[in-house]
Amino acid sequence: MNISVLTPDRTVFEGSIKSLKVPGVGGAFEILRGHAALVSALKGGSVRIIEEDGTRKVFAIEKGFVEVLNDNISLLVQGVTEDA
Repeated sequence: MNISVLTPDRTVFEGSIKSLKVPGVGGAFEILRGHAALVSALKGGSVRIIEEDGTRKVFAIEKGFVEVLNDNISLLVQGVTEDA
């Protein structure tokens, strides 16, 4: 899967990943390869990305949205604090 993590002023992360865990407004959920198409609102909280090589990235986000389509993920957030 490919992901782009974007704020209004910069690209935070782009790359190939194994999984993504996000804080949805109805509760946290995980996205894995082959996930159904999805658009979801996110609340502030912790995001966890596991890259293809197993490297784990964790950061805090302000509210935003996630879109999943054909193993391409766009994570659009108002702000990011890395290494939360």
